[in-house]
Amino acid sequence: MKIGILALQGDFAEHTATLKKIGVETRLVRLADHLENLDGLIIPGGESTTIGKLAEDYQLIEPIREFGKQHAIWGTCAGAILLSKDARRLQPLLQLMDITVERNAFGRQVASFEIDIEVPVFAELDPNDSHPFHAVFIRAPLIESVAGSTMVLSTLPDGQIVAAQQGKLLATSFHPELTPDDRFHRYFIKIAKRK
Repeated sequence: MKIGILALQGDFAEHTATLKKIGVETRLVRLADHLENLDGLIIPGGESTTIGKLAEDYQLIEPIREFGKQHAIWGTCAGAILLSKDARRLQPLLQLMDITVERNAFGRQVASFEIDIEVPVFAELDPNDSHPFHAVFIRAPLIESVAGSTMVLSTLPDGQIVAAQQGKLLATSFHPELTPDDRFHRYFIKIAKRK
């Protein structure tokens, strides 16, 4: 199992550290040929417009789009925006997931917050595990809506969607890599292993 982490901008180092902690080999992805022989790709948090423009400059948009038709991709925060079909503004998008995303839905940096959320699919990792996930939201997007085969994995107490999955594609509005809880990373590895 080898997981790539898009390393153009953002918190790719934190994802690398978490994957190494759970024994998963990683590769930083900056060029199209870095996608070869990977089982999955993480698009980290950062600034979605900057990551998208750099991905265009490095001719990565189409290779990642093709990669995502066969392999697992997980977008966290800015990465979730890049995975979406619609971010309600003109910017480079992969348009792989049937989700509509609102950027900075919770406000500026000073409006960042942390909250415990329920993630029922974690029972697939451990049927006895039912404790909530402590989610860190930093200038976070909101998944406004899902369509097609996309399923909601978690919401805030008011019902706003903050995690979704469509086949091997995973989107989270928050930053699991900024907590010691590795369950989202382990869940992504499980997705990546599916045939």
